[in-house]
Amino acid sequence: MISILIIEDEEPIRRVLVRILSDESKDYKVTEAIDGKQGLDLLFKKKFDVVLCDIKMPRMDGIEVLHAAQEKNINSPFIMLTGHGNVETAVEAMKLGAYDFISKPPDLNRLLTAVRHATENKSLLKENTKLKQKIANKHTIIGETESINKVIQMISKVASTDARVLITGENGTGKELVANQLHYQSNRRDENFIEVNCAAIPSELIESELFGHVKGAFTSAVKDRSGKFQAANNGTLFLDEIADMSLAAQAKVLRALQEKKIQRVGNEKDIFIDVRVIAATNKDLKKEIEYGRFREDLYHRLAVIIIDVPSLCDRKEDIPLLTKYFVDVLVREQGLEFKNFSQKAIKKLNDYPWTGNIRELRNVVERLLILGDNPISPENITQFASK
Repeated sequence: MISILIIEDEEPIRRVLVRILSDESKDYKVTEAIDGKQGLDLLFKKKFDVVLCDIKMPRMDGIEVLHAAQEKNINSPFIMLTGHGNVETAVEAMKLGAYDFISKPPDLNRLLTAVRHATENKSLLKENTKLKQKIANKHTIIGETESINKVIQMISKVASTDARVLITGENGTGKELVANQLHYQSNRRDENFIEVNCAAIPSELIESELFGHVKGAFTSAVKDRSGKFQAANNGTLFLDEIADMSLAAQAKVLRALQEKKIQRVGNEKDIFIDVRVIAATNKDLKKEIEYGRFREDLYHRLAVIIIDVPSLCDRKEDIPLLTKYFVDVLVREQGLEFKNFSQKAIKKLNDYPWTGNIRELRNVVERLLILGDNPISPENITQFASK
């Protein structure tokens, strides 16, 4: 059922609205309020999918109801009802967060379309919120050791700012998780998070990938194409393995950070951007600078904040917690059989060198769930962990 609240002090108008909605669908459950005060009381007690709210009412007008609902984080879409001559007030209500407004007496088709769109929009917002929560949970950082807690605390301090962050650490430590958390805890969380693996893109294509190109810029440029900087506009761009970027591309990235504008390959027209850049590397950039493979000025632009992600060997106390987490995820997402790990098996995992860090641990847990006994034994660890 779709619950609709009508807040309207004129009984004839209220009756018309109830009749229109009831005739339209049996799924519409309509509740009436005779003024703003009563309507607000109902909103505080119950969730409604749509609110039809008159603007001019005694005791409390529609604008006041809208304000009060927003202060209580009531996210029901408001469709404001306005008499002739009050259109300016209705427009002001939309600026304040109302979904739509309709003139009285209401046009049948206009009213039903507005209600339908409002319910569809609310449904999409719910799905979007669930999806974002699912994505955020997927990138949760698991651990309780002091070293990983320092990383988590640093993220919470830095995320809400626009400061550029350089994430360092060995392969497989979870640098991409840190980048994701920086984005999803930031004010840019509702915008795009775009990831670029600089090591996976040929050097001759990296500039086109980052900045886009125009048709004819090079042999395979058969049409105009936007780059990752534009795709991340108003959001976050994560440049993973930044040390593998060519010096020519580094120069263009530096210009983009300094001037907040880019140029597509083959075009001199400036495109202004607002992007937060987060970079990551498993290499020592200061040594790369010494060897002439990385620009020092770009390093200082990127390394406003440095977050060093510890290796798994530096946080072995987290292995039991990480193992349980991966078991739960793999059972849920891949339908694998749930298996317990014996205490001796967990101790065996703690003794393992883990050169591939967390990524390797996840792969080993998956292998053990598929091939190991139940419960997982130390012999299983010896047999399958080194494959």
